[in-house]
Amino acid sequence: MNAARGELVNWAGQTIARGSRSFGLASKLLPRRARENAWLLYAWCRACDDATDGQELGFGTAAPTVLPLDPDVMTRAALDSDEVVPLPFAALREVRRDTGLPLPFIDDHLAGFALDRAGWRPRSEADLIQYCYHVAGAVGCMMAIIMGVEPEDVDTLDRANDLGIAFQLDNIARDLVEDAGVGRCYVPGDWLAEQGLTEGTVALFEHRASLASIALRLNDLAQRYRSSARVGAARLPWRCRLAILAACNIYGAIGEQVVAQGKVAWDTRVSTSGMVKLGAVARALCQSLIKPADPGRAGLFIRPAA
Repeated sequence: MNAARGELVNWAGQTIARGSRSFGLASKLLPRRARENAWLLYAWCRACDDATDGQELGFGTAAPTVLPLDPDVMTRAALDSDEVVPLPFAALREVRRDTGLPLPFIDDHLAGFALDRAGWRPRSEADLIQYCYHVAGAVGCMMAIIMGVEPEDVDTLDRANDLGIAFQLDNIARDLVEDAGVGRCYVPGDWLAEQGLTEGTVALFEHRASLASIALRLNDLAQRYRSSARVGAARLPWRCRLAILAACNIYGAIGEQVVAQGKVAWDTRVSTSGMVKLGAVARALCQSLIKPADPGRAGLFIRPAA
């Protein structure tokens, strides 16, 4: 028997509370229906990510061996049938039926997990940003749909994609050493060469100065995408705008802390304290009342047509 919406929402709410305190806090600022759908979408994304990385709720990093489930198969079953599927995939089914999520965004997100399973590596900045679109930008687009953005509103969806890309760049900067420890590297090959590094030497302590330079470069790139994203956030209903700006500030703080800590940024995993999160929400409140300057999107990623 398929789970009812209320059951799915309660379970998804518990999932985001355990898996992401940052997104969990920001989501509480959303209107009820958008909040519920955001939780449901998160639960599906989290399950696909965990299946790919051999984790549980993003923790317990280990090189994946045998996947406990096939995200592609389960997603197709959820979207193409009424058969009983695991809760994360039932959650996606519910949010798509409720909001009409475009299938291309779902497929593009799944393609990011396929890249990880294939052991993909970026050779250039363009490769890196393409990957960031798949694993996070497409989610930004789906979140925009959940918040009422029309699929035809191409520019606002582009700005939502920009925010997802910024989030992922912040994550990559924070996790440079952790990723290297499980045989993954998201730093473009040409960036590594410029620093005299190889994938195998990224995690060595003697190269931390070079790693700090890479983190600064990632943060600078994230800031460009974040500035564009704030323009799109200003077009959302007020509570949605507040939630997105809060998330933007919280994740931006992660990237800023990595840069500020320099060579010691990877001694422990960088995270934001409760006070930093509350400060991010307070700043978002002020930002939500002001129309931001538009830096334009020249030079930023052009996503595939949905």
